[in-house]
Amino acid sequence: MTRKIRVLMAKPGLDGHDRGVKVVARALRDGGMEVIYTGLHQTAEKVVAAAIQEDVDVVGLSILSGAHMTMFPKIRKLLNENDCGNIKIVGGGTIPEDDLKQLLAAKDADALFTPGTSTDDIVAWIKENVEI
Repeated sequence: MTRKIRVLMAKPGLDGHDRGVKVVARALRDGGMEVIYTGLHQTAEKVVAAAIQEDVDVVGLSILSGAHMTMFPKIRKLLNENDCGNIKIVGGGTIPEDDLKQLLAAKDADALFTPGTSTDDIVAWIKENVEI
């Protein structure tokens, strides 16, 4: 019996809109993954601590506030410092194309999904790119 992919869903920063992250969390659960949702207003430190505590394979970040250029690099740095660089970071939100390219090129995010991406595509990407 293989274990399920474990995904921590987080809403870092001051953004208080969490409908999208809840929709994605449900799609991942329906796709056979274990999902932990941290809730609103998380710091990077809290996200990384929860990821380590929950022994997740993926951290999923939902950011609509424009803090993506701060939060993704900080969370990647903290994961690396805690020997958890193998944890994939995916994200979604309103991310301008130039920022998206920069985050992916710097490997601060492994995949970014912009508005309009189907939840089936998110589930498929995680299943194809996470080894358990």
